[in-house]
Amino acid sequence: MTAPDEDKLREQALATLTTARDRTTLLTSCVEDPDLTAQHSPLMSPLVWDLAHIGNQEEQWLLRTVAGREAMRPEIDGLYDAFEHPRAERPSLPLLPPDEARRYAAEVRGRVMDVLESTAFHGTRLTEAGFAFGMIAQHEQQHDETMLITHQLRTGPQALTAPDPEPAPLFTGPAEVLVPGGPFTMGTSTEPWALDNERPAHRREVAPFYIDTTPVTNGAYQAFIEDGGYDDPRWWTPEGWAHIRKNSVFAPLFWRRDGKQWLRRRFGTTEAVPPDEPVLHVCWYEADAYARWAGRRLPTEAEWEKAARHDPAGDRSMRYPWGDADPGPERANLGQRHLRPAPAGSYPAGESPLGVRQLMGDVWEWTASDFLPYPGFQAFPYKEYSQVFFGPEYKVLRGGAFAVDAVACRGTFRNWDYPIRRQIFSGFRTARSGDV
Repeated sequence: MTAPDEDKLREQALATLTTARDRTTLLTSCVEDPDLTAQHSPLMSPLVWDLAHIGNQEEQWLLRTVAGREAMRPEIDGLYDAFEHPRAERPSLPLLPPDEARRYAAEVRGRVMDVLESTAFHGTRLTEAGFAFGMIAQHEQQHDETMLITHQLRTGPQALTAPDPEPAPLFTGPAEVLVPGGPFTMGTSTEPWALDNERPAHRREVAPFYIDTTPVTNGAYQAFIEDGGYDDPRWWTPEGWAHIRKNSVFAPLFWRRDGKQWLRRRFGTTEAVPPDEPVLHVCWYEADAYARWAGRRLPTEAEWEKAARHDPAGDRSMRYPWGDADPGPERANLGQRHLRPAPAGSYPAGESPLGVRQLMGDVWEWTASDFLPYPGFQAFPYKEYSQVFFGPEYKVLRGGAFAVDAVACRGTFRNWDYPIRRQIFSGFRTARSGDV
């Protein structure tokens, strides 16, 4: 790696770390301390746990592992080990109080700035191209997204504000796009900050299929509800049907009916459900049931990635649907610039060569696939990031949401969760086989 390349990557690492910390500060300074220490849902940690966990992971990887420095607070490692304590138990732990957690995270970051200046971006796999710094920036942004979910779950007045996405004319383009069959390159072996489950690049054969041009909208999903979709077991897997009956699920999370109108709660405010936005806060079972009701299915993970990355003109896989350039506000709704999805059909500058829109940003999109390793997978730098989650218990989501920062979102990025999860910023689009 030449010096100019290394200098550019160092600037990129500094920028992404700074952006992540600015967002963490916003999410933890817009409410009072009681809101930081409270557990707003048993599904989520107290916000103050996330804050100190971010600092602890940064200390462990960048100060101790990369720089070889002595531990600052070794006695708290266990408190902020995500695998040692389930989220529901974390409020009972002797956590650092808010002011102390802030000071700890700030002190870690101050020392990391020195390490960033002095570390060579080559020599080891962890430091090659600044991977460790990129990994920590992605980790913080992932916890920022988690904290934003907690803000959505908390009750009380609105604490966060952001401008709405630009209004968009009603989308009148084709409802679906044909993705030609044939092989394509899935995953990556060259993206410097890609995480282990995105690797290695490998060829996949995909039969021709049609995929929705945009994510499924609230208006389309309401038609499923009004047609009795939640009352008809024909559309549900046995596990999904049992889940919605046991938990009295009858609409997306945070929705309620007011006469003939559907309302939703969004970050402390109540509003009419906008029909042209992508549907949000649905679990995999709901997405799968809607697709069956519509005579379609969820795309596989390989189909989704081919629709998002394949350039048929050059027979190559791109970094993003629009090409290799980094995301910008004209291409995708990312980075918490807004607190809602943009209307379906927005961001024509971000569409794929085949004309599929909003594959990046707005909502995470459920796929039909279980979370499994790619051929040749190797856990790095620790097996707890991906390897321990592989299996049929988790379904893959793709594409990122408005809550996702660009550093933690690319055409190869893989997210996963239980099929019952609805508090996440999840939506979907449907597909059908090309010979139908």
